[in-house]
Amino acid sequence: MPEYEFCDVYVPRGVSRGATTRLLTDHAEYRHWELDRLRLYPDGSRRVRLRRRIIRQLRATW
Repeated sequence: MPEYEFCDVYVPRGVSRGATTRLLTDHAEYRHWELDRLRLYPDGSRRVRLRRRIIRQLRATW
């Protein structure tokens, strides 16, 4: 089963939808995060949870 690390991002209510999309696209493209969960609150703010897979290096034993 893969292991993931998580990053929680809070987007305040004054930030537009387009700016939020650009922010999340930058996280996905340059930092290799993917969207795990997005919660939109009644006041317009968003709480976003991003995840990325942890890749473990196997130790070479010679």
